[in-house]
Amino acid sequence: MSEIRTITFEELPKTAEQLRKMPQMSQKDPFEVAALTAAVLCRYEENAQDTTDMLNALRGSRQMSPYDLQFLRDRLTGKGYIPRSYFAGATPGNNYTPTVPYTIEVSDNLYSYTESLEGYVKLDLRSSGADNPRQVQLRQKGEQWFLWENFLMADIRPPEGKSEWQ
Repeated sequence: MSEIRTITFEELPKTAEQLRKMPQMSQKDPFEVAALTAAVLCRYEENAQDTTDMLNALRGSRQMSPYDLQFLRDRLTGKGYIPRSYFAGATPGNNYTPTVPYTIEVSDNLYSYTESLEGYVKLDLRSSGADNPRQVQLRQKGEQWFLWENFLMADIRPPEGKSEWQ
């Protein structure tokens, strides 16, 4: 049976310094690290460098490569609504504007923990603009969990005002 956890943020981090002060940055709970990943991506439209710095903090010693940075740029430029779509209250009809405080559901499933990938976990986050959940893969080092892969940036239904079908 899968576990679903709701993570709440009073505000979303804007800098790596703010991120490091958040209680979830103890990185002892993989569900919280997955939620932080979505929260950090919400900053991209306002400041790409802050987002990169925060993602690097979540990744630990495995910093983003030039390829990772280009992929981030390709996926989120002009599409800042994608990471917002993971938060409660965000819908295509309201330009994916989440309610405050920011809440996000993170879940595991039968395939989240596999023996072949011991020390890794893939957790699911639901986007209100997609039919299937998207994943965040984390890797454990000691008692902490670090961002390993992020599958949250795939295209979703555009906000209603931006739909090419209207």
